[in-house]
Amino acid sequence: MKIKKIAIIGPSKRFLSGISYYTIRLSNALSDYTHVKAILLRNMLPKKLFPGWKRVGKNLTNLEFDNKIKVYEILDWYNPLTWLKAYHISKKSDIIILQWWTASVAHMYLMIELLNKISKSIPIIIEFHEVVDPLESSILPIKIYSRVMGKIIRKLASYYVVHSRTDKMLVSKIYKIPTEKILVIPHGIYDHYPKLDKEIAKEKLNIKEDFVVLFFGLLRPYKGVKYLIRAFEQLPKEIMKNSRLLIVGEIWEDRESLEIAKNSKYKEKITIVDKYVSDDEVPLYFSASSVLVLPYIRASQSGVAHIAMAFGLPIIASYVGGLKESLSKYDGTIFIKPKDINALTKALIKVYKQKNKMYKAPSELQWKNISKKWMSIINELTT
Repeated sequence: MKIKKIAIIGPSKRFLSGISYYTIRLSNALSDYTHVKAILLRNMLPKKLFPGWKRVGKNLTNLEFDNKIKVYEILDWYNPLTWLKAYHISKKSDIIILQWWTASVAHMYLMIELLNKISKSIPIIIEFHEVVDPLESSILPIKIYSRVMGKIIRKLASYYVVHSRTDKMLVSKIYKIPTEKILVIPHGIYDHYPKLDKEIAKEKLNIKEDFVVLFFGLLRPYKGVKYLIRAFEQLPKEIMKNSRLLIVGEIWEDRESLEIAKNSKYKEKITIVDKYVSDDEVPLYFSASSVLVLPYIRASQSGVAHIAMAFGLPIIASYVGGLKESLSKYDGTIFIKPKDINALTKALIKVYKQKNKMYKAPSELQWKNISKKWMSIINELTT
């Protein structure tokens, strides 16, 4: 069988996000089976419009593309010449994979698809990480732009990949795409971080308590951090004295949760780390923690959950969206209803009583198995 050539278009490490990590991990996994080019977004939007603009361009991750991969960090949101160059590079491939999570990339992707339609018409797959970004959906002009551009772009693709059956039905409904064109491939685990001794990690973070409850990631209203704080406050006194709530991540729109934490009667038991954590620090927080909590109101997926699974941590997660599917096969998951503070408190008590029990990530979420699913689809589309 002829070795396929794949072009993957996604964000670079300059605007570092979970999708940057995903683009690297997927590219590396596929490079074991085929030739991969990674064409990266150098400038996704005006820097000052990015909530975490102060960290743009900083080297916060040790994750790198495999040496076998040809990497082109060239795409700029404002420069059509870079869009043309990106297509010129990608058209020499057998298939193009576009990473989609925000409408800020829409005009670039549209140009690439139109050039592809006029020129060679290589199969294009759009991989969804968010169906509609929560911030974009809350601002009417951007919401309209996102929906209109989204429908145009998606009509020009050959197939679509999502990470759960829930997202498959949502994508089909919103963008009127036939379900037979939407394929489900799970999100791989993020197992590239070293595991540290728990006591050493706690000592470095100056944590004295045995029970460490972790929320990790950007603070945005839909992530439900305020419900976690309220649930934590309800812990019995004998558990509270041995507990620490860690809220780690850049605070974007969610100032309400910050105020609740600052005014909590247990504020001395709550640690807030308002920054984007570098890869060197990620193992400290996950190794020191007893449980990860994802109290989301809505969600497609959570890259943070895929870090926690690699560390074997128990996970308390809202039973919403793609989370209920992606975490259902992980034995360490406790599901709760979104916004249910009492249920979350009970789940925390349950984990506390388990005395740091650890779990094994499902084998189907290993990247070697994820890449096999991808290659099966790629071979079918390019035969």
